Amino acid sequence: MLDPTSTRDIGPRTGTPLWLYLAGVTVAGGAVLGVALYFYGLERLQQLGAMPLVWLMLCMVIIGELRPIASPRTSPDQGAPTSLPFSFALLISLGLPVAGLVQAVASVIAGIARGHSPHRVVFNIAQYILSFGAADLVLALLLNRASAPPHSVAGPDLAVLALAGAVYFGCNVVLVDSAVAIHERAPLVATLRKDIGQRLFVHGVLLSLAPLVSVAMTHEIWLVPLFFFPLAALYSSATLSVKREHQANHDELTGLANRKLLILRTQEALAEAQQRKSRVGLLLLDLDRFKEVNDTLGHPTGDRLLQTVARRLTHSVRPGDLVARLGGDEFAVLLPQVRDAASAREVAARLRVSLAEPTRLDGMDFDLEASVGIALYPNHAPDFELLMQRADVAMYVAKERRTGVELYEPDKDRNSTARLSLFGELRRALVDDELLMYYQPKVGLADHRAVGLEALVRWRHPQRGVLPPEDFVPLVEQSYLMRSFTHEVLERTLPQIARWWDAGVRLPVAVNLSARELLDPTLPDILAAALRRHGVVPQALRLEISERVMVAEADAITPTMLALADLGVSLALDDFGTGYFTLARLNGLPVEEIKIDESFVRRSLADPDGHLIVQSAVDLVGTLGMRAVAEGVESEGVAADMRSMGCYAAQGRYFAAPLQAADVVPWLVEYGGQQPPAGYRGRGASEEHSRSA
Repeated sequence: MLDPTSTRDIGPRTGTPLWLYLAGVTVAGGAVLGVALYFYGLERLQQLGAMPLVWLMLCMVIIGELRPIASPRTSPDQGAPTSLPFSFALLISLGLPVAGLVQAVASVIAGIARGHSPHRVVFNIAQYILSFGAADLVLALLLNRASAPPHSVAGPDLAVLALAGAVYFGCNVVLVDSAVAIHERAPLVATLRKDIGQRLFVHGVLLSLAPLVSVAMTHEIWLVPLFFFPLAALYSSATLSVKREHQANHDELTGLANRKLLILRTQEALAEAQQRKSRVGLLLLDLDRFKEVNDTLGHPTGDRLLQTVARRLTHSVRPGDLVARLGGDEFAVLLPQVRDAASAREVAARLRVSLAEPTRLDGMDFDLEASVGIALYPNHAPDFELLMQRADVAMYVAKERRTGVELYEPDKDRNSTARLSLFGELRRALVDDELLMYYQPKVGLADHRAVGLEALVRWRHPQRGVLPPEDFVPLVEQSYLMRSFTHEVLERTLPQIARWWDAGVRLPVAVNLSARELLDPTLPDILAAALRRHGVVPQALRLEISERVMVAEADAITPTMLALADLGVSLALDDFGTGYFTLARLNGLPVEEIKIDESFVRRSLADPDGHLIVQSAVDLVGTLGMRAVAEGVESEGVAADMRSMGCYAAQGRYFAAPLQAADVVPWLVEYGGQQPPAGYRGRGASEEHSRSA
């Protein structure tokens, strides 16, 4: 049984440390075998080649090479080969040349049968030759082998045979584990220690049979095949144990490690990193829009796609890294050694590139994308659970922002201790009158007259001061407090709108709505009742809908949007450019205004591409009969640039920062082109009108 996730058959690049090591061992093994054959003599080899014994032993060695006894932590085609008693018996009785040639032929046949790469087959032969050569040197030095082969085995020779077996085991382990350590970029000592007790036991059992096989060879060769039965029983028992262990620690569909094995390997990596004072990385990866594949084409196609993803991920990580499937379309990658955050990002980028190549299944091409979150030890977490949680936080940030890869940052963690404490305090804030409403003017670019206001909420926290919305609104959106929060914002904004309109300041005031509110079919009725209660005409209120909501829930919120338009409330699309929403999809929707996100507006002067993006958006907005508004305008140059493109209006600190209600009317009179309202006596009157807000 082959391991579909193994990367050991991928040839090393020329000149790398692994290539140099494999080449050195191969040359050394070839040289040792060549010298042994030269001194053995061609005539003697021809005589032995005519013996049925040699061909029988070759068959037994081939069968044994195809049936290795794997340990739970090795792949099914690795481990101690059950050919060892026969090949070592050949070494004892007939010498290194015969044992080496038989082992080489068997290794080639087994390698072809398993689909191993040529460089791996040649290295296996070389490491066998070198290990057998070291054991043969012990036998030559300590045993009287003056006579021609075959050599017989006597009781007093057992101590020497045991020493030769120990030398073989030591050389074999060092040669193979050195290659593994270089391949996986792991410390050699740590690699040698892995499963050393079990490997020593299994090799000891197999090598202990070699003298018995040698005796059978000398007295009656047809007794040799009888050793097949105890070895078959040993192989079956070990295989069953490994299979159970593999099933317990691996995903059945993809063959990748599961959560249990990921936890175990991460804990081991953390322990080693603590000793070495190094870093460990954990990447969480979630496929974007995979649910659509299952829903449209069915789970069998989805399963085949996941198997393709597993292969690509495994062959895109570094040797020694562990890829695991956590369930569904979520995967994890453990980086036992990572230099810094930049290195972890390189791995994440490589994973995304590997998935980006189109996949063809059932006559269809699939373009896969993934969002990856990264957390590092000890930078972000001291243990597995917290490391997993914070990688999960980063992954969801990458998914929400459509950035592809995100490194964990505490200020983006909605589940941090500080944010969780804020959640409990939010309930009190709604009761204790701690929310504040600020209003930012929106200014027409043609004449610099105010054309509207946007209501922005702040939290007057007793200990932390005034908190901006990004510190608490995302937490509200994920909680059951959303409806109470929206109600409180409206109850503070609508009375202020009514006072301004009664005084003659008749500018529409925009309020932001969340996805959860827009998914509520009763929202239009609730809003209509609130407008009547406060005596506000619908035209005085504008509702802003984030582009991310339109991308994720466009079909679901359309009925609510149409009902709000029927009510007379105008609608605007906020943060345009951040959610990959196509303006053409607005056809038929009652959106009057498109607000271009500040991340594009700020780049318009410095970046030609940014200027082109904004210009294209403004042109398309105008073609669709809607108005374009620029957000985040902070300089005269940017304002002039937006005006030259045809933007209808703009808002930002160049015109005015968010204002308290008491400061709005004075600003409008002085800077916004508004006539003083009836009875206006300056800041004091405005403060009186705004005191309750």
